[in-house]
Amino acid sequence: RKLFFDTHALVCLLEENGFTTQQSEVIVSALVKIMNTNLDMIYKDMVTKVQQEIALQQVMSHIGGVKKDMIILEKSEFSALRSENEKIKLELQQIKKQVMDEITKVRADNKLNLNLEKSRVKELVSFGYFLLETSQHLSNLQIWHAQQDRALTQTDRKIDTEVADLKTMLESHKLDNIKYLAGSVFTCLTVALGFYRLWI
Repeated sequence: RKLFFDTHALVCLLEENGFTTQQSEVIVSALVKIMNTNLDMIYKDMVTKVQQEIALQQVMSHIGGVKKDMIILEKSEFSALRSENEKIKLELQQIKKQVMDEITKVRADNKLNLNLEKSRVKELVSFGYFLLETSQHLSNLQIWHAQQDRALTQTDRKIDTEVADLKTMLESHKLDNIKYLAGSVFTCLTVALGFYRLWI
């Protein structure tokens, strides 16, 4: 172990200041022992460069192991997330297919109902035309009866009375037919507007 001061020079200095040679050597040896003890305590807390490098290599190996573990964990979590995403994707495709099937079914039902209602409306319209033709025929009959009544008025009063009664009855039928026809037309228009709104 190296000493960083000259012990002989210290002994000479002590002798010059009144100490004997034996006292000076004892003091210097005591100082040397104290310094050695202090250095031993300091060396216990210190590490060598080789030990420091070994410790650094151990720390780096631990860091490398932790990195590998993190990479493995990240890959496993990524694969788990990917499998979960695949499951969710399959479920979404199934739900989309079910929704499309339901939409197709609803469209078919609506189309069928609309065709049925169209046929009903056509039937009602044709029936309305029939009623209109009947009322026109009745009107023509009334005109013909009126002409016949004017020709036969002078010949037979009884026929005139019966014709007047028949005219009154025909008028009432005509009004009933017109009311029924108007109601049928308004009903058809209401149904048609309703289906038009549903279709739009």
